[in-house]
Amino acid sequence: METKNIMIVGVGGQGTLLTSRILGGITRIAGYDVKLSEVHGMAQRGGSVVTFVRYGEKVYEPIVEEGQADVLIAFERLEAMRYSHFLKKSGVLIVNDQRIDPMPVVIGASIYPENIIENLEKEHRVLRVDAMAKAKELGNPKVFNIIVLGVAAAYMDFTKDDWLTVIEQTVPPKTIDINIEAFLIGYEMHQ
Repeated sequence: METKNIMIVGVGGQGTLLTSRILGGITRIAGYDVKLSEVHGMAQRGGSVVTFVRYGEKVYEPIVEEGQADVLIAFERLEAMRYSHFLKKSGVLIVNDQRIDPMPVVIGASIYPENIIENLEKEHRVLRVDAMAKAKELGNPKVFNIIVLGVAAAYMDFTKDDWLTVIEQTVPPKTIDINIEAFLIGYEMHQ
């Protein structure tokens, strides 16, 4: 099997690391060799967070090179734009349609770009998801990342039951039910 390259990008506090742990867990259940790497921005909350997940028969290093990501999962529009050059031509970009102003925008030193997703759609295969709205309907905005992961699951070769098992094993026990419900919402969106 060819090594698969997945990237998850977002800002601190969006659940990027939890999502990468779930993804790493499912690749192990499936019997693949997996390597993960995390890159944190300047701030714990609000800074850019990137995780690389590579899996296959034998993976020698965790870093995904530019132009090699099969799936890029972006929890925020600007982060999608910032890392879109990592996506391969046949890859898919799954972007949560959410805007979080970075500090330069907050203090008026920069302007948040307009039409980010529309511009990305000109060059990439993009799935836009308003996962935050779905998570609010569900009653817990914190699980929007798991909804996005559910959408991304359609582009990976793992069974729904394996995803649910890994979620149960990874999230805090009191949040298992809401995370499973969130995953299933995303999973059903693009099956």
